[in-house]
Amino acid sequence: MAFRLSPPFLTARFTPSQAAAARRRTRTRLFSPSADARAPCFRRPYTSVLIVPTGVGAAVGGFAGDALPVARTLAAVADCVVSHPNVLNAAMLYWPMPNTLYVEGYALDRFAEGSWALQPVHQNKVGLVLDSGIEEDLRLRHLQVADAARASLGLPVVEYIVTDAPLEIKTWFDSKCGKSTGSVKNSDSLLRAVDTLVNRSDVNAVAVVARFPDDDPEDSDCYREGKGVDLLAGVEAIISHLIVKEFKIPAAHAPAVLPPPLSPLVCPRSAAEEIGYTFLPCVLAGLSNAPQYVMRRRGTLDSGCIVAGDVDSVILPKDSCGGDGTLAFARAARKHKPLIITVQENETVLDDTPDKFGIEALSVSNYWEAIGVVAAHKAGVNPKALRRKGIDHLKSPQRFCSARSSDPRPSVRPPVYEKVNVQQLARQI
Repeated sequence: MAFRLSPPFLTARFTPSQAAAARRRTRTRLFSPSADARAPCFRRPYTSVLIVPTGVGAAVGGFAGDALPVARTLAAVADCVVSHPNVLNAAMLYWPMPNTLYVEGYALDRFAEGSWALQPVHQNKVGLVLDSGIEEDLRLRHLQVADAARASLGLPVVEYIVTDAPLEIKTWFDSKCGKSTGSVKNSDSLLRAVDTLVNRSDVNAVAVVARFPDDDPEDSDCYREGKGVDLLAGVEAIISHLIVKEFKIPAAHAPAVLPPPLSPLVCPRSAAEEIGYTFLPCVLAGLSNAPQYVMRRRGTLDSGCIVAGDVDSVILPKDSCGGDGTLAFARAARKHKPLIITVQENETVLDDTPDKFGIEALSVSNYWEAIGVVAAHKAGVNPKALRRKGIDHLKSPQRFCSARSSDPRPSVRPPVYEKVNVQQLARQI
């Protein structure tokens, strides 16, 4: 069987004129919009992680999916984006991005540590857990959302279950830093429900809807006007963490609350939670093709999986660098660590700046700059070269050695290398 080679894989029998003609044809095809006419690519895919912690009042990403435009833009630059529900969920709104992985927060931390890998899928079998504390009318609303997702979007939601006891959610603000947190009194009931779905229906992704206490009007109004911390977000993270830690499958949560009174003061960043009865649609869409979590073993190759070593950059708020995932990325024991990019404009109630953890980070003013840095990094361009006076004179380590020579302390001698016999080396080659 004969194989036809196309440029740049030219055979030795090609004459210079034939090679030149082939190059001209290649240059012509480079401008063609056809996917199969693109020039061969010899670079591995560029992977970026986008993190906005939940329940910390982030200026961007602390409301109802208001970091989703950042994710969409980043996905247009990076080959692969890894992010989490707080960034990608927008209540009744959702935007599908084929190159973006929907990864729960606990799983993202394990991924960053290198103990878990992400295995992209075409489809998951999604199960739905409903808190028995949800009123009948509100439960029906959520079941209608699930049916609509199945009929109108074709999502693989296969079965639902109601917990055998009310979950009894409580929420409050952390008195030390102001982030939202809370508790799940009957977490064992939640885990039993998930276990039933996993073992009876072979579910490999779980959406949870828990009845949350109705907000204090003052806290609710502040959040709806785009000025406060999301009181529900902290416990939502606790719920999904419980499931992912126990079952090691994708999970996400949507709170069940009574519709708030209509208000003309609702901020656009919070408005996605005002347009429907539930926050479930985005969760079902995200879980439908969320990557599966693969436990990594030493010495094994993770075929088809994305691992922490594939990550090229991490973008997060300037004062949110104390999370397990961020610290794992920053302290990775490998030669090529990901570029850590911190965004000054995205302030939170935290005070975990890079310097407090010894993290080497590139600080940018906003997400415009952050994505510009990613574009440069992907292109192999020093981001500083894009700034006026960003590049200084090239330095030599000899300058530092001469400066140390005046030090009265004994200096360490440089290593001695044997003279290489060039002719002998040539014979060995």
